[in-house]
Amino acid sequence: MNANRLAPSTLETPMKIVVESGSPTPQVESLVADAFGPDRFAKAVYRLRDGVDAEASLSLVAIDKGKVVGTLRFWPVEIAGQVPALLLGPLVTCPERQGEGIGSKLMHEGLARAAAQGHRIVVLVGDEPYYRRFGFHRALARRLELPGWVDPARFLARELAAGALAGVGGMIGRPAGAEREQKAGRAA
Repeated sequence: MNANRLAPSTLETPMKIVVESGSPTPQVESLVADAFGPDRFAKAVYRLRDGVDAEASLSLVAIDKGKVVGTLRFWPVEIAGQVPALLLGPLVTCPERQGEGIGSKLMHEGLARAAAQGHRIVVLVGDEPYYRRFGFHRALARRLELPGWVDPARFLARELAAGALAGVGGMIGRPAGAEREQKAGRAA
């Protein structure tokens, strides 16, 4: 069969989801900055992430034709200083590729990996109508709190293990020891 007669999609490499290697790439940083703008750093979830490394094995990127078209990260947190959990976000898809299921693929892959690694609870701040399809609900977060103001209708949780949130409540914070080491030479 003549290669010129093949449909273009059969000649292209399909989109793949891979673990982000090392520090976020400029493509990932640009994608997040374009989606959320500079005000994102003032939000409660960004303050929880500041100075803490994302879970490396759960920092995913969607790549299509050599370009980053989506990203998803998870961050370690603790509920009431005792119960480990993950904070999901940001989830970002290139604006020109929204509606193609890239975000859904990242979510399914990320949640499956998190569950396989033994994580039991995931929280996020986002639109419940979108995240409900992945098992996130406001009702599951009703006994949880974030430091700083968050619209309660957007604070959602999901159990990766049945009953993981039973009897669990309190403030979500950084886990002990999760802070990155301060750079040498920085004032104490």
